[in-house]
Amino acid sequence: MIQSREDCRVKLYRTTGGCFVEHNQNHFLILNRSWDDLVAHADLHAFLAHLIAEEPPHLGFKPEDLLAPIGSQEVWAAGVTYYRSRGARMEESKDSGGGSFYDRVYSAERPELFFKSTPSRTVGHRGRVRIRSDAQWSVPEPEFTLLVGHTGKILGYTIGNDMSSRDIEGENPLYLPQAKVYNGSCALGPGVLLSSDPLPPSTEIALEILRGGRVEFSGSVALTELKRPLETLVDYLFRDNSFPHGCYLMTGTGIVPPGSFTLAHGDLIRITIDPIGTLENEVA
Repeated sequence: MIQSREDCRVKLYRTTGGCFVEHNQNHFLILNRSWDDLVAHADLHAFLAHLIAEEPPHLGFKPEDLLAPIGSQEVWAAGVTYYRSRGARMEESKDSGGGSFYDRVYSAERPELFFKSTPSRTVGHRGRVRIRSDAQWSVPEPEFTLLVGHTGKILGYTIGNDMSSRDIEGENPLYLPQAKVYNGSCALGPGVLLSSDPLPPSTEIALEILRGGRVEFSGSVALTELKRPLETLVDYLFRDNSFPHGCYLMTGTGIVPPGSFTLAHGDLIRITIDPIGTLENEVA
């Protein structure tokens, strides 16, 4: 049973062999239930705890079988939620006259929210992300990502990679969809953390980019740097929008590589958020 505070966290994974729950380093196979069936529950944490309470651990869980933790959910994203992101966006857009837009968004009551990805454009842990063929300046954006139920309740947390073409977005802010939405532009995983308590603000997001086995860039940021409350972002997303199967919401990035850096084919991107895990993707 899940009883103590240390016991209160479980992880939900989607694999080629079905959905698994991880608790206390044991894995439990959830039979006859799809991903969409599971995330339809308003109290997913309690529901999963009930499902595994009397079940023996299953030995069939294999990390190499992981799929993106997504069924019919849309992926949305929030922008300019960290001061570092505000500065980077202003710098990349100054020549187009759009630099002040990002400063105004950072200070405004209404957040920037945009559609990011469909399930078919989303890859999971160890899947291959892509950079646009017509982009010259591409970066990963490591993001603390919310799984939100159809009622607007935050169900759990995962890691997101919002791949971005900074030169395309910087040319004109209206090009944002082209800079953000394309095949392989989004990664989620490795699984979803569910907890009866929210993660503390001191939680850190760490990014590491390897090229030829050598660290080309690394950085980290704490959730304390996130300007807007998570509930506020969700509230705005659900205004005049419905999500019958729930959705994912990326909450912005506070780690921005320097302007001299751009991703290359073969780069390995690692994003770590304890206690969620590490999302690792190679650039195709």
